[in-house]
Amino acid sequence: MISWLHHLVIYVRKYVNKLIHIPLPALVTGSNHLEDVPELLQRHGKSCVFIATDKGLMQLGLIKPLLHLLEEKGIKFYVFDGITPDPTIEVIEQGRCYFTENQCDAIVALGGGSVIDCAKGVAASVTKNKSIASLAGLFRVRKRLPYFIAIPTTAGTGSETTLVAVVTNSQQQQKFTVIDPCLVPAVALLDPALTIGLPRQITAETGIDALTHAIESYISKHATTLTRQYGLNAMQRIFSALPSAYDDGSNVAARNEMLLASYYAGAAFTRASIGYVHAMAHQLGAIYHIPHGRANAVLLPHILEFSKNKVIDKYAELAVLLGFIDKEESQPVQAQAFLGRVKTLLEQINIPQYFEQLQPRDIPNIATRAIKEAYCEYPVPKMMSEAQCQAILHKVSKV
Repeated sequence: MISWLHHLVIYVRKYVNKLIHIPLPALVTGSNHLEDVPELLQRHGKSCVFIATDKGLMQLGLIKPLLHLLEEKGIKFYVFDGITPDPTIEVIEQGRCYFTENQCDAIVALGGGSVIDCAKGVAASVTKNKSIASLAGLFRVRKRLPYFIAIPTTAGTGSETTLVAVVTNSQQQQKFTVIDPCLVPAVALLDPALTIGLPRQITAETGIDALTHAIESYISKHATTLTRQYGLNAMQRIFSALPSAYDDGSNVAARNEMLLASYYAGAAFTRASIGYVHAMAHQLGAIYHIPHGRANAVLLPHILEFSKNKVIDKYAELAVLLGFIDKEESQPVQAQAFLGRVKTLLEQINIPQYFEQLQPRDIPNIATRAIKEAYCEYPVPKMMSEAQCQAILHKVSKV
C-alpha cells in the first residue's frame, strides 16, 4: 500500500511539474565579469544593494573588487558577512532585518552554496515579511523577489540556477527546503577567476556534489529529454575537467568548465529532482556538520550500486554517451563501466570512503529521517527501506 501511494504521488507530480514554468537565470560567463554587476543593477534601476557573503571571503579579499566597482558607480551597498555553512533560521532572520533596516532594493550573493541559499532565504523572507521557517515546503513565496545576482565561488551546488534554498533548523538538528520558481536568481554570473586557488578538497567535494545532481536527476522518474541533456552536459564537463581543476587550481579553463557543469547540473535537478544520496547527506550535514559535497561524495557509489538493477539501462546509456565503453558491449558490461569510472574519479581526487564522525548509535535516527525526507518527495528509481538505509550507513561509518 505504501509503495503504491508513493508511485501515485510521484506520477502525479511528474505531470504537475510539466505545468510549472521554472525560469533559467540570465547567464554571464567568463573571467573578469564582475564589472558587469554595476551595469546590471543600474539597468534595473537599483541603487542600494544587500551584499551576501561570508567572513572567509571577506578575509581573502575576494569581495573587494566588487565593492570598488559599486563605489565607482555610486551604488550604495551594505555587506552582510555573517553567513555560516548550512545557514540557519537565525542567520536568515538577521539578514532580513539588515536588508530591511537599510532599505535595500537588490541582492548580490557572492560565495558558495550556503551564501547563495542564505541570500535566497533573506530575499524570500523580505518579500513575504515572514520568518523563513513559515515558508518551508512548496510554493509558499509566489512573489517576485528583489533583483538578485548570484556569483558562485565554488562549482558544485548549482544554487545559482535552482528554485531551492536549503535551511538548517539548529534546534531540531534538521534541514528543510524552501522551494519556489521565484527563488531562481535573475542572473548567474560565472567567473572562473573567483574560483582560482580554491582548496583541492573543496574543489573535489563540490565537484562531486554537481556530479551527484547530474546523475540523480538523470535516473529520476521525473527526468525528461531536456533534463537528461542538462545532466549529460554536466557529466561530460565534470569527468573531463574535475581532475584538472583538482590537480592545478590555477587552470582557468578547467575552473570555467566546472562552473558550467555546476550550472547545468543545477538546471537538471531543479526540474527532475534528486534522490537518496541527498536525503542521507542532508541528515549528516544537520547532525555532524559534514560538508554537503563530502557527504554526497562518500555516499554516491553506494547508492548507485543500490539502484543498479532498476536503472542498469541508464548506466549503460551514460557509459556509451560519455565514451567510457564501446556501444557494442553488453548492457551489464556497459553499466559496470559507468560505475567503475565514477569510483575511479573519486579515487583520483582523494574522496574518503568513510565518515569519521558517524556514530553507529545515530544511524537508526539518520535512516528514519532520510527515508522520510525522500518518501513522496524524491522520484527515486528504486525505493529504499530504513533497514537498507541503515546498512549503507554502517558501510560508511569508520567506527
